[in-house]
Amino acid sequence: MVHLPHAREDQCEGRFSGPVTSVRDPNLQVNVNRGGVLISSWTELRCVSECCLPSQPSYIWYKNGHRVEEESSVYRDIFDNVDSVYCAVKGLENFPSPQICVHMNTCNNIIYMEQKMIAFSGSSVDISCSYSGRGYDGPKFWFSPERSHLWRNLSTPEDLSRDPQYNGRVKTSVGKGRSTLTITNLRGTDSAQYRFQIGGRFNTLPGTTLFVIALQVQGISVTVSQAGTEAELRCQSSCIPAGPLSYVWFQNGQKHRTENSSTYTDQFQPGDNVSCAFIGYEDYRSPSIEPCRLPSVSVSPSGQIVEGSSVTLSCSSDVKAAADYTWYKEDEDSPVASGQIFTITHVRLEHSGNYYCEVQDSKGRYKSMVHLFVVTKNLTVLIMNIIRLTLLVLLVLSVLLVNLWTRKKKGKTQRFNTEPTEFVEMRER
Repeated sequence: MVHLPHAREDQCEGRFSGPVTSVRDPNLQVNVNRGGVLISSWTELRCVSECCLPSQPSYIWYKNGHRVEEESSVYRDIFDNVDSVYCAVKGLENFPSPQICVHMNTCNNIIYMEQKMIAFSGSSVDISCSYSGRGYDGPKFWFSPERSHLWRNLSTPEDLSRDPQYNGRVKTSVGKGRSTLTITNLRGTDSAQYRFQIGGRFNTLPGTTLFVIALQVQGISVTVSQAGTEAELRCQSSCIPAGPLSYVWFQNGQKHRTENSSTYTDQFQPGDNVSCAFIGYEDYRSPSIEPCRLPSVSVSPSGQIVEGSSVTLSCSSDVKAAADYTWYKEDEDSPVASGQIFTITHVRLEHSGNYYCEVQDSKGRYKSMVHLFVVTKNLTVLIMNIIRLTLLVLLVLSVLLVNLWTRKKKGKTQRFNTEPTEFVEMRER
């Protein structure tokens, strides 16, 4: 297993497929008011956080893994000594609090060693938990809620080792009160939540969320000339470890250069292949690409696009064999268009963002990016009015300055002409 520093919260926590969104973990905890409370009597629980939560958030409470219809941060109920509870903020259900026993440590409980884990694509990871309590009989296995669409019954989880996606890559060990799930040769699609299951009842307790760092080289700009292909490349990652980062670039299998930023510009010849990695983790580099095969992307008209107008995105490549062209918008999994030309006839503000043209042929896939910046009509009119007003003010100021300069010069000339006359008159006296 590869040990990584903690992930940056604004990069690594969010949905599990495709690029990761900017969602901050609220770091919730459940506090129990035990003042004079006896078992099997009313107990007050409070869901608290040290983070800045949205204004007037709604909460979700779970009792023994089952959702309770309670939207307040305070939850009062009668609990037995086997009851366990956890909470979440509505809209951030993937980041619940740790599960607690309401009364001491006598409840049926599954405790995961880590709530969140990060690993590189191609590496291995061990996800462990301990369990205690009564009534833990039946088959024991690991599953992922994100794979529920493949289950024969949505309410009955199935063993991860039987999932085709994990075929030959999953190993489970179960001991007395403890279990470990090992996943080898990790892929970007393995980013998900993993839970331990005992018996046939669906376990809704929060498990361990795994984020897999999958690196990919993408083209930002491509310029083709007789001297070769100049390309600006980016080492794109679905998740970035915390702290200052440096990147190492490989060309034709050899270390070529290091960069403090994720971008790299160079001149390439046909047949050159390039890959990237984080410094210190060179064994987990991205798949190689050929920069000369990267598509060239353009926007017409260029510059700012006014809301309501039409815009055309074009994608060209020197790939000579039959190729498929597909357009994607950043942070969206589904393609937005296919073909070399992508036209938006009525542009809206939400069309702003980064778009990728992906070219796929028998040798692989190649992506290049272009940015679309949409402004409102009102904003365009406002900008034009500001420019006109600024020009008018400058014109008025220029006229005033010229006028003042002319008057000042004329006054000096008059004083100069009168001074000799006065001197002569004084001598005559």
